[in-house]
Amino acid sequence: MTTLADPVPGGRPGEAERAAALADELADRGVHGIVLSYVDTAGVTRVKTVPTKRLAAAVTWGVGMSPVFDTFLADDSIVATDVLGSPDGDLRLYPDLDRLVALAGQPGWAWAPVDRITQEGEPHPACGRTLLRRIVREAAERHGLAFKAGIEIEWAVGQGPSAAGDFVPATTGPAYSATRQVELGDYTADLLASLAAQGVEVEQLHPEYAAGQFEVSVGALDPVAAADSSVLVRQTIRAVAGRHGFVVSFAPAVFAEGVGNGGHIHLSAWRDGTNLHSGGGGRYGMTAEAESFAAGLLAHLPALTAVTAPSPASYLRLKPSQWAGVFTAWGRETRESALRVITGTAGVRDRAANLEVKPVDLAANPYLALAGLIAAGLDGLASSTPLPEETTGDPARLDAEKAAARGVRRLPATLSEAVEAFRADEVPRTALGPVLADAVIAVRLGEIAAVAGFDDEGVAAAYRWKY
Repeated sequence: MTTLADPVPGGRPGEAERAAALADELADRGVHGIVLSYVDTAGVTRVKTVPTKRLAAAVTWGVGMSPVFDTFLADDSIVATDVLGSPDGDLRLYPDLDRLVALAGQPGWAWAPVDRITQEGEPHPACGRTLLRRIVREAAERHGLAFKAGIEIEWAVGQGPSAAGDFVPATTGPAYSATRQVELGDYTADLLASLAAQGVEVEQLHPEYAAGQFEVSVGALDPVAAADSSVLVRQTIRAVAGRHGFVVSFAPAVFAEGVGNGGHIHLSAWRDGTNLHSGGGGRYGMTAEAESFAAGLLAHLPALTAVTAPSPASYLRLKPSQWAGVFTAWGRETRESALRVITGTAGVRDRAANLEVKPVDLAANPYLALAGLIAAGLDGLASSTPLPEETTGDPARLDAEKAAARGVRRLPATLSEAVEAFRADEVPRTALGPVLADAVIAVRLGEIAAVAGFDDEGVAAAYRWKY
């Protein structure tokens, strides 16, 4: 469980002493350095590292890093807003000791997510982790709600680095096949062992549909911890793959055609330990509040695709009839709808029921994605937004009249369309705040310009090894 408190210069009471003790413990285990990790607006994980003995200093006074990274593109070029993108200024990175972990996949290293604050001690307005923590805290204070979340991780395993930047699958077995599991059994067994040693609860790991593709699902956590876990798991997947001579890609589209890598988000709202998505009088056991929460998600998903599907390559994946969820529809266990209602098996529904948001990929900053989704759901809950009629089957096959009656419409088909939807929707922009909302728009427009004139294969190649 993550703390709901922001870091403070000088550290909270007892924090420096705790950090010093942890540093000694890590040093005794052969840990030489600590990775301080955050995710930028483009969805790229950026880091600084410090020697283990410097942990107490980092927790007390932070580690410097420029705010310019909030307007970096995936190719490391820089755009600017009125506030961000200049060479001026500095921020302090403060590691969260509650999430500090020795990296079994990278012996000699530990890892911790950071919050970013200004040199004056104020929360940095573009820090996604701080934003998500605030939204979770306000939901508890205003609505008495808590949330559980989990982020699925799909990735493609390649044979090794290619000078031409090509991807050659490391396994030839069919989708979901035992052949594929056997071919990469040593790698995936090592991965499971590393995740277990790091305290990550894996629910399942299996071969997926696309070439060389696998998926791992982890246990539900509070939203900040779930976003942290998504970053940690990907760090581990990549590190363990490297030790086995493989390379991995989390890019939304490794190839221009076919199924891409998703990062579906599972989300449930709870009050006083009770799951609002089970045991109610609504459809499939949802409470009235859970239905309105789901309706809020559907209403704001077109705008939120600028956050959940933030790369030009995302739209190579977001195609109808490929289980990517590209229509504003919901259904129980309907994998073509943008919002899949999961009830769970009889006997565990009070614990397992949740909503799966499908138009999400791993180019998304997980903190921003969860913040935007929770804000959208809370908007629906606060206004008692009615949940439209359920859609079964493939929404692409609905005629225009039925689609209109159910509020089913195509999500943005390009990043440009997503940016326009984001600009037009006050709810997600307000949730992110003006500084971060402007950064999202500037970075997305920068990504669009970076691949202007590229064909689909060129777009896939441009982002294949960025994530």
